[in-house]
Amino acid sequence: MEDLKIEDVNLEISENLERHRTDGFSSSEVLVVRRGAPIRISLQLEGRAFNPKTDYLKVQVILGRMYVAMPVTFSKKVSYTRWKAYIDRESLDLQKPSVFISSPASASVGCHTFMMYAITRGSNKKSCASGKFTLLCNPWCCADVVYIPFEDQREEYIQNDSGLLFIGTAMTPVSRPWSFDQFEPGVLEACLQLLKVSPQHQTNKRMDYLNRKNPVYIGRVVSAMINSEDDRGVLKGKWSGDFKEGVNPSLWTGSGDILTQWAESGFKPVKYGQCWVFAAVMCTVMRVLGIPSRVVTNFNSAHDTNDNLVIEEFYSETGQKLNRSKDSIWNFHVWVECWMTRRDLGSGLDGWQVLDPTPQERSGGVFCCGPAPVKAVKDRRIDLLYDIPFMYATVSADVHSVILSKGQVVNYSKDTERVGSLICTKAISFPRLQNITGDYKYIKSPTSTISSRSSRMSEDSTLHRGSSRGVLVVLSLDQTPVSGEPVCFTVKVTNKQSVAKMMKIHLNAQAKEYNNSPSDTFWESHGVVKLGPMEVKVIQQQITKVEYEDVVGDDLINLAVVLEDLNSQELVLASEEFNIASPQLIIQMTNEESIVPGKEQTASVTFTNPFSHMVSGALTVAGAGLIQGKVHFRMPPLRPGGSVKQRITFIPRKVGAKMLQASLALSNINTTIRGFQMVSVCRA
Repeated sequence: MEDLKIEDVNLEISENLERHRTDGFSSSEVLVVRRGAPIRISLQLEGRAFNPKTDYLKVQVILGRMYVAMPVTFSKKVSYTRWKAYIDRESLDLQKPSVFISSPASASVGCHTFMMYAITRGSNKKSCASGKFTLLCNPWCCADVVYIPFEDQREEYIQNDSGLLFIGTAMTPVSRPWSFDQFEPGVLEACLQLLKVSPQHQTNKRMDYLNRKNPVYIGRVVSAMINSEDDRGVLKGKWSGDFKEGVNPSLWTGSGDILTQWAESGFKPVKYGQCWVFAAVMCTVMRVLGIPSRVVTNFNSAHDTNDNLVIEEFYSETGQKLNRSKDSIWNFHVWVECWMTRRDLGSGLDGWQVLDPTPQERSGGVFCCGPAPVKAVKDRRIDLLYDIPFMYATVSADVHSVILSKGQVVNYSKDTERVGSLICTKAISFPRLQNITGDYKYIKSPTSTISSRSSRMSEDSTLHRGSSRGVLVVLSLDQTPVSGEPVCFTVKVTNKQSVAKMMKIHLNAQAKEYNNSPSDTFWESHGVVKLGPMEVKVIQQQITKVEYEDVVGDDLINLAVVLEDLNSQELVLASEEFNIASPQLIIQMTNEESIVPGKEQTASVTFTNPFSHMVSGALTVAGAGLIQGKVHFRMPPLRPGGSVKQRITFIPRKVGAKMLQASLALSNINTTIRGFQMVSVCRA
């Protein structure tokens, strides 16, 4: 009898991509599939047809130097715990038989090679053909530890290739569009290379491959590899000085450029990143690897260097914030949450886990953080892995505000609610903020909201000396500050005693970056307030746009008021940090009714100058699945109040909800104007 010969194998790309929900990776040279689900492979035979009575098939799957071999059976009964290969008798085509290879739900992530062998009874010869597939985690498979139960969650946290990051302050959060780019050319390959370049793989390839079945392990590897402090990681961080040797972190608009630049450079760190860039790139890598991920912002994020759960801030007697402490509070800090079962920690700690790739502190000897179960952070389970004490302090430390006079402490106040006052992420399916503060900490009362925080802080800022109750000062913004308009605010002073008072009042405004102490004072006001017994006085103030716009740019403002009782020398402090809301770029589609892949579309981007002087800059337009790469335009000088409209054309490549985003980097002030428009691309 003639031996059965396999001429080639057909990986049935379209069918397998659809079955495994990996259609987005259709441009990959290697088939991309998910573990715990079967892959159909068709055999192209040379000569005669397949004879089930005399022919025998065997499959070998190889990862690195490890392999597993299995016979091809006629039993469709698969197991989530072991590899299995079978032929479906009901649909068997003897001329072109199909073999299904099913991986365990705990198979290792990476690029696998398979060998398909054909043997005819009574013959010593083997016919062989091979192929490759990339195996990812499978959040659709209930036996996979990354399984997440609802389809809208999987759509948002795995498939969505764009999103919003939140920066600014808790009082005035700013949404920033970001393109995760997980399906863009070269991104999948860069993510797989990241695992291979890691110290774990370079030190012991076999152990690395074995450990890649575990998302806890993968998370720690990726967290360390996103920064470049200990290895050949993706991003170099920089938080001060100029960015002439690289890209200003505020100018990045997506992960794809960063990951492909890193891979194409031979794994040299890309310059530069800050927390939201580190987190967004890590979110991309984890989504590519099949692990549900989202970007989270913690407003008023504590960095407690001495582990005492206290952050100290220092002010002068005139309200100037001083750089005196190694501890710090970032106005916002951004990290990643990944969804997984924590079998290593026991029950009750599954679900969202914190992973922070920004290099702040070492964990296990390297700059990485997590995965820390969000539930464990909330309950301060400092006995559990990983990095829970650090994360607990980040969201729950106390703040001590200290007033100094001639180097001496003259008073201090305590705030237990400022740190972690708002923790948020993008809502599922909608371009808006979702408040998840209650996942991280126990909310003390229904009144603990963002809008009431200024008043609450002022209550905490009332200082006592002896039995005197002194005064109460409340500092509040009249409305959300908007670029091009004055910053209007109110100082409300209450005499809590039945005697008249003469008070000195000092108002001070400083520009500051989100993660640094403020710069020099750019605006101040001083005066005297007379208060009758138990009197309440309201003082209206404003900072004009001419006074702030050239100083602040994309930075924040630290505004403080200090009152001094001229009789008792009692001091009272209230402060607030906020950002100026930038104008938005307006993006409009010419025709939103018939947007399909392969058909040219037109949109316009409009900018109106709100500043008191002429501006010019560079406009960049991008959109994963809509525009290949980026489109750049120069914007000529534009007078105050003037508008400019830029027409753009593009050809959508992928179906689904896509984000068209634009950013305008102004050349004469430190400001980037942004805007985005969701575009629904339908099947033709």
